[in-house]
Amino acid sequence: MTPLHIGDRLPPYPRAKQSIAEQDSRKQTSDQRLSQSEGEAPALPSLTLSEWRFRELLMSLSRVAVQGYDRDRRVIYWNSASQALYGYSEQEALGRRLEELLIPDAMVSAVIDAHQAWVCHGTEIPPEELELKHRSGATVPVFSHHVMLAQSSDNPLMFCIDIDLAGERQARRDLDYMTRFDRLTGLPNRHAFEHDLAGMLEECRLHDDSLLILFIDLDRFNEINDTHGYEYGDKVIKEAARRLKSFRRSHDLLARFGTDEFVLAMPRVDVANDATQVADRLLETIARPMRIQNRELRINASVGLSLYPDNGSAVQELVGNADAAKTRAKQEGRNTYRFFSPEAHAAMVRQHRIAASLQRLLDQDGKADREGELSLAYQPQVSASSGYIDSMEALLRWTTAEGEFISPGEFIPVAERSELITRLEDWVLHHACQQQQRWRQQGLRRVRVDINISGRHAMMPGMFEECSRCVASYGLGPQDIGIELTENVLIEAGQSVLDSLRCLYDQGYKIAIDDFGTGFSSMSYLKFLPVTALKIDRTFVAECTQDPKDRAIMEASIFLGHRLGLEVIAEGVETAEQEALLQEMRCDLLQGYYYHRPTDAASIARLLRAGPLGLSGKTGSGAHGSREGNTRTSTGAKYN
Repeated sequence: MTPLHIGDRLPPYPRAKQSIAEQDSRKQTSDQRLSQSEGEAPALPSLTLSEWRFRELLMSLSRVAVQGYDRDRRVIYWNSASQALYGYSEQEALGRRLEELLIPDAMVSAVIDAHQAWVCHGTEIPPEELELKHRSGATVPVFSHHVMLAQSSDNPLMFCIDIDLAGERQARRDLDYMTRFDRLTGLPNRHAFEHDLAGMLEECRLHDDSLLILFIDLDRFNEINDTHGYEYGDKVIKEAARRLKSFRRSHDLLARFGTDEFVLAMPRVDVANDATQVADRLLETIARPMRIQNRELRINASVGLSLYPDNGSAVQELVGNADAAKTRAKQEGRNTYRFFSPEAHAAMVRQHRIAASLQRLLDQDGKADREGELSLAYQPQVSASSGYIDSMEALLRWTTAEGEFISPGEFIPVAERSELITRLEDWVLHHACQQQQRWRQQGLRRVRVDINISGRHAMMPGMFEECSRCVASYGLGPQDIGIELTENVLIEAGQSVLDSLRCLYDQGYKIAIDDFGTGFSSMSYLKFLPVTALKIDRTFVAECTQDPKDRAIMEASIFLGHRLGLEVIAEGVETAEQEALLQEMRCDLLQGYYYHRPTDAASIARLLRAGPLGLSGKTGSGAHGSREGNTRTSTGAKYN
């Protein structure tokens, strides 16, 4: 068989003064000379001008695998790219049949038939993706395009142009991996999990099986990233994933849903007997000490559980319900698990709506105040010895535009969890200062207004400095605005927070420990804290006239406060007996419904206009009023 060396023996294209027949004759003569050593001189076909140009194009495709075959499918052309793709050198390939070199056994008959159909009947072979065969036997994925030259002649030539798809196939595999799997842990991602879970649920339906979904969220993982860095955090995630892989059974589904979230689907779990045991063992598995970069770390998780078919039959419903139960587990203390319940879910939906409404109100930049949704009420603190109104506490109220009153006990915890509490307390500070400014402009007697600061807000850098600047911006001073914080907040505060608080103390601000007696109550801390007053919690006041122990705590607290030079305030005073006992104990200030309920600014103005003896509601506004109590939050802010 005579090889066809295109580059060596073809001009770029036929010159204008030469006929195609002359060029073909010249070419045939050259090929005959080259093949005399083999004793064979086949005549090459007559080619059109476009076919000559195609052959010139082949010469330029050094990086594309091109092979030429005669009518018997024997190789007449084999470029270097074909050698690289299929493993045969030009010398090894020339003269051998196509099906002997590249075609897998299962494709041989089809390839021969397709070639004959083109040669004999003009049925073209369409371009397509094929999996051909390497010399080693390995599969070679290509996109193959076929061209027939001189089809009407006795010696038609077929050229195959093959594009290697191995890189593209790998790219597809990589893309498929990235769209289905998490690179850090190797676990399926959310989309892959939901797809697989749909199939698993179908199997559960067919066989009437149960299924347990566990939504796992690592507790305080952000603190690990912030403290040790993201690389360390990645190692923690990988270790948590490894533990969960070892925990699951072979037929369970496990996926990474988010930064520190995993979801586990366990079919055929006896819900009545096994679900709680599974959750307990899972928490124990996560809580075992980890050794990361020579550091021992303990991390816990919050887990939510939903059950098929009790809590839903669809993928999104079951996973969403487990997520809701997980959120409740986090809210109720972390390192625990909760089962989904419709009632708890309804409560969570309401909390989300409250958070969204609060966000909207605060984003309106003061418009909420004009609409009257958020407002401040003020509850006087009365001198136990004289009945004078000495100061008052600002208390936040929320009545929606539809007229619904939302209790502080409901929306304050929501604000804390959604991190709106700092914005809400800024709103309280500014509006308390505005009201003080108005009362000053009206010439009313100067009475201090105390506001509550949550632990989250107190820990923010520069918070107390900003508070002082806000007060000054309204033309007010330390005698106009006071601060209340719970003892837990003060005890847990870092030195920088205490230093900032001390600056306010040195400026003359009143700083009270709120709800005294309900926190850590470490007496040794009191001598170091920059405070001016103790507010005895209402729980001790409520029973002090009947319970000797509460009376002893009350008396000791007042005595201790006075010995430390602190003012002592009792909150929650509701009866004449309580007032008499507190007066006997020489408590300084009394606050409660026996004197005044929290009321609006206009009512406070009327009290202050009554003169220096703005005496209490012993005239009727006290003991028989509403008994809504002070509402405490987990970080210490209190809004009555």
